[in-house]
Amino acid sequence: MSTAYLNGDYKPLDDCQVSVLDRGFIFGDAVYELIPFYVQNAFRLEAHLKRLKRSLAEIGINNPHTDEQWQTIVERLIAQQDEANGSVYIQVTRGVARRDHAFPTDTSATVFVMLAAWPAAIEGALDKGLSVVTADDIRWNRCDVKSTSLLANVLMKQKALESDAHEAIMIREGKVLEGSATNTFIVYQGAILTAPKDHLILPGITRDVVVELIQALGLPFIEQAASLQQLQQADEVWLTSSTKECLAVTEVDGQPVADGRPGPLWRQVYDAFQLQK
Repeated sequence: MSTAYLNGDYKPLDDCQVSVLDRGFIFGDAVYELIPFYVQNAFRLEAHLKRLKRSLAEIGINNPHTDEQWQTIVERLIAQQDEANGSVYIQVTRGVARRDHAFPTDTSATVFVMLAAWPAAIEGALDKGLSVVTADDIRWNRCDVKSTSLLANVLMKQKALESDAHEAIMIREGKVLEGSATNTFIVYQGAILTAPKDHLILPGITRDVVVELIQALGLPFIEQAASLQQLQQADEVWLTSSTKECLAVTEVDGQPVADGRPGPLWRQVYDAFQLQK
């Protein structure tokens, strides 16, 4: 998976270079998108490109490509490798300019696209579930923008790893929002809760697919952030993301979720998700 795309050229990933004055490097002034593919077909490509366009618009970067051009880039990269499943990473920065906080007026966006191998399956994830820790949400207030400025997420993910957990779930003012790289679903007293798509969470594409499946299955659903207490007393907890799909959480801050096993509602949704691929 070594071929990449950089500013109009397809070349080996190791040959891709950008200026140290690129605003993505200097300021994190950039957005990104991660698109999974299955059997060499991009998953929910239209939805991913829509989210990319929104992120670009929210920070004032002109979209450098049409949907058709993005699709061509994505499909060409997928076709140039042998793996059936993987992901396509897109990053768009404001471009190269002298270091100044204000937007430059005479630069064009830097566009970088590469392929990434599908992450190795987490051993025992389907049978035993995942463990998480909670953490105070220290991010900025525009979490809905898929920005490359991910230092807070990096620190929270590291906290999870140092606690022998798989993920950190962020809590703000007593409300459960999302994980460092995942969206979060809580089953509490038979109803499935997830935080609404406002400025405090990233609007996950996999999250949206799972919501569609919950509704199609006729399961009780409330688009509402659960409280920390509801998380601690949950019947089930799930994480969703492009690379994790939908996985059950069976331990929160060292305490079991319910009986400590993946729950029946998660299994229904997980099985339904596999049919979407």
